[in-house]
Amino acid sequence: MSTFVVRAATAALFAWSLIALSAHAQIPEGTVSVATRHCFDTLVERVKQAVPKNGLGVVAMASASRGAASRGVKIPGNAVIMVFRNDYAVRMLAASIPAGFEAPLHLYLTENRDGSTTLTYRKASAVFAPYRNAEIDRLARELDELLAKIAKDATGA
Repeated sequence: MSTFVVRAATAALFAWSLIALSAHAQIPEGTVSVATRHCFDTLVERVKQAVPKNGLGVVAMASASRGAASRGVKIPGNAVIMVFRNDYAVRMLAASIPAGFEAPLHLYLTENRDGSTTLTYRKASAVFAPYRNAEIDRLARELDELLAKIAKDATGA
C-alpha cells in the first residue's frame, strides 16, 4: 500500500473520529431522545395533548420551520414546546431564585429526512443539577416522571 493511501486512510479515520466525538459531545448528559413514526404535525398535536394530560401546561411554542414557511422557505419540521406549571414554579423559586432561569422546560420536536420525527428533552434532574439544592432535586425528580409520561403518551413508545 502506498504512503499516500495510508495517510489518506489515517486522515479519513481521524476526521471520522472527530465528527463522531463532536456529535456525541453535542448531546448533554441527561438528554432523552425518542424516535417516532409520526409525521411532524401529528407529533406536535400529540405533545400538546399529552402535556396537560400529565399535569403540566404548555407555556409557549417556537417553531423555526413554521416561521420559515411564513416566509416561503421550506425546512424540516422543528419546534420547541415549553412546559411547566405554576405550583412547581412557586416551589422552585422558594428553593432557589437563580433556578428560575431554567423554567420552562423544553420539549424539542424535529422532523427526520424520512418524514418520521424525534422528541428530545433534557431531564429536569439534569437541567437543575447545577443548583445543588435538595428541594430543587426533589422537584426535578417529580418533573422527570411527568416528562417521561408526556414523551411516552406523545410518541406511543
